[in-house]
Amino acid sequence: MLLSSRIVELNSIFFLKTFLLTLGLGILSGSIHSQSVFAKIEKNRNSNASSLFHELNATKDTLLLKSITEISHVYSINSKYKRELDVYLSETDLKIPLTNLSQGKHVVVVDQTPKKIIFVIHVFGAYPVASIDN
Repeated sequence: MLLSSRIVELNSIFFLKTFLLTLGLGILSGSIHSQSVFAKIEKNRNSNASSLFHELNATKDTLLLKSITEISHVYSINSKYKRELDVYLSETDLKIPLTNLSQGKHVVVVDQTPKKIIFVIHVFGAYPVASIDN
């Protein structure tokens, strides 16, 4: 009798450990996932920047810029302080491919005379990136 109750107790402990491990992995797999993201944008949240729509497209490889006022100049400065993007124009709707930018952090400046709107784009390239969602 003592042996059978000990076996039941060990089975219960094993089942509880297995259940808790499975539950923990299930919770973690819901918040950690691998994805292939080409770039990520850190938008300018200043109220003065609300006049400029700045987003990435669905595949995250093109910067979309839209404005009511004219955009006269767009440039980016990478983490090595080099300009990789430097375009003078007179447009209100732009699509700028990010495939020509190097991997890393790029500070993007959009000139809407008389103001300049600054935001950041992180280019990861075509490699998978692991992320943790909050």
